[in-house]
Amino acid sequence: MSRVRWLCAALVLTALALLAAMSPIASAAAPCANLGGLEDDGCAAWHLAQPLPPPQAPGLGSPSVPIGLGPIGDIEFWAPNRGLLITAGNGSTIPPGVWVYDGESWHELANVCGATDGRIAWEGPDAFWTISNGRPGQAANPANGEPAPLADDTLCHFVGGQVLASYAAPAFQANSYQPMSAAACFGPQDCWFGGGPLPEPLIGAFQLHWNGSALNAEPNPQGHAVGDMRLFGNHLYESVRIAPGDLLTEPESPLAPPVLHRIAPAGVQPTFISLQPSSAAGGPIPEYTAGEFPGALDFLHLSADAQALWGAAGPAAEVPEGSASGEVTVVRYANGVWSQVLGAGANPPSGSPFAGDVVEGIAAEPGSESAWVALDTQSDAAQPSPLADAIVARVSANGTVSDVQTLPLPGEGVAAKGAAARIACPAPHECWLTTTQGWLFHLAPPGSSQPLDSDPDLVGPITFRPEDEGLPQVPPDAPPVDDSGLIEEPLFTAPEAGIPTALPEALVTLPLLSGMHTRVLHRTTLELRFKLAVKARVRLIAKRARRVVARTALRTLRAGEQRLLLRLDPQRWPTKLALQTHALAPLPTVKATSQAGANTNSVTTESLAFPNMLGLPRAERWLAGSAFGTPGSVASP
Repeated sequence: MSRVRWLCAALVLTALALLAAMSPIASAAAPCANLGGLEDDGCAAWHLAQPLPPPQAPGLGSPSVPIGLGPIGDIEFWAPNRGLLITAGNGSTIPPGVWVYDGESWHELANVCGATDGRIAWEGPDAFWTISNGRPGQAANPANGEPAPLADDTLCHFVGGQVLASYAAPAFQANSYQPMSAAACFGPQDCWFGGGPLPEPLIGAFQLHWNGSALNAEPNPQGHAVGDMRLFGNHLYESVRIAPGDLLTEPESPLAPPVLHRIAPAGVQPTFISLQPSSAAGGPIPEYTAGEFPGALDFLHLSADAQALWGAAGPAAEVPEGSASGEVTVVRYANGVWSQVLGAGANPPSGSPFAGDVVEGIAAEPGSESAWVALDTQSDAAQPSPLADAIVARVSANGTVSDVQTLPLPGEGVAAKGAAARIACPAPHECWLTTTQGWLFHLAPPGSSQPLDSDPDLVGPITFRPEDEGLPQVPPDAPPVDDSGLIEEPLFTAPEAGIPTALPEALVTLPLLSGMHTRVLHRTTLELRFKLAVKARVRLIAKRARRVVARTALRTLRAGEQRLLLRLDPQRWPTKLALQTHALAPLPTVKATSQAGANTNSVTTESLAFPNMLGLPRAERWLAGSAFGTPGSVASP
């Protein structure tokens, strides 16, 4: 225990002892002036913790007055001193992008990949995904001239201090990306993204799955819009919004439809399982009030720590015809048992403590059996006001509501900063709250601090976002900056016969990679030799069918001759190779002569065959030959 917390605890115990001697009523008073609860919270208190805007253009200096960061779609933490938020920006001062917390302060990490209402999914300590806005330039709907939608319908993949890839799909097509509102990862090779129902006549909910090397559409058969996702235990849990007219593959109970789905890890079937939670007594969860239709309750905002999964929902924005309005409902799953903490059948005798409010977020507080809930009024949620106060409250597992706070606190000398929006608690007695106007409040014990996170990959600013994979690209007016992307076609393909070469004296851009050669060393190690035109980040991935079976680390290599070594498992020999590259400098251009273009895209393989070939079944021997060819051939996927 730190000296500050020890002194605080000592003062609290002394004060309680004196109060107990004076009055039995006074003995129930709060131990800390700023909090109304009786839990040991280290005297933590909320306070405004707004960062300064990013530096302006050269010569203008750095702003010294904090302003709102604009609407913040999400705030997530990998560790107490490593957090991220994504914002829509605020005018010309705060561009849409991503901000990072390093244990001491927040600063701009990227001025690209911002979003109207984005989401963040950590895949590892130095890698994460964002649900971001698309970029202007897509063609309008040819039927009616409607502009292509841009809000929250693309993905950015951040790895190693850069946007490694950006993903989108053309609008107004059957396979168009739908706006997404939820994201979560099992790990680097298994991430999920969810959004609204598929456009009719398709049935299901739009979902994308990242398998470590490719992004694939894998819709949920039930067509409820996905509201939130959270990893808990060995599964991802996603909440859905129940709405009239949802198209379903399987029938559901109209009185108690599943409000949660469970997503299994890659390779485990079935992928999606609809959950209808029930209490220990067998009653459905959530429990609805008399006359309330399931569609009157909005989706469950989710949060989890090591002990429990929490969900909180408020009244839906549109109440189904003939239904009573929903009310703030909090549920919890711990030790294999679901319970309704607040809501119908669980409110105190005085009624709902949050009548007329809606839920904007929930955050489990580690090391406790409580969670913090961010609340707003229904009127402000429909039209956010900068003059609204932020309301938070702590809810315990037994349904006790304490520490209801209206922020900013009286006496802090700060005007209203907008209603509560997103909330996260990365450590015991430590939480972060965002407001609708882009301001940050921090809950922490007095004098507490986190160690500085000096990871160079999270310093920024990141200013480059690669072209969207999945969109047709317009030929650039100048040589491209990089050759990034995951190659899912044959690694390198020779020029097609009959295609004329460039005219004399014309300039061509050299490929990032050339002189590719592969061979197997010592029966289980794949060697890939190649030449880089410029410094680049490179990673080799080996897949068997759709599963990644081996991969190298993402390495930064200088220009020139290079090689990668990849250890393979004979029991899981790959059937496909993919190379991930990202140039870190503009590619050089040369005169288009026969020598300049020769052998720049060819590949040779030297005995890339399965070990103990003759000992394999006939089908696997054929697969080995078809996957990698014979010595001297071009590699196939």
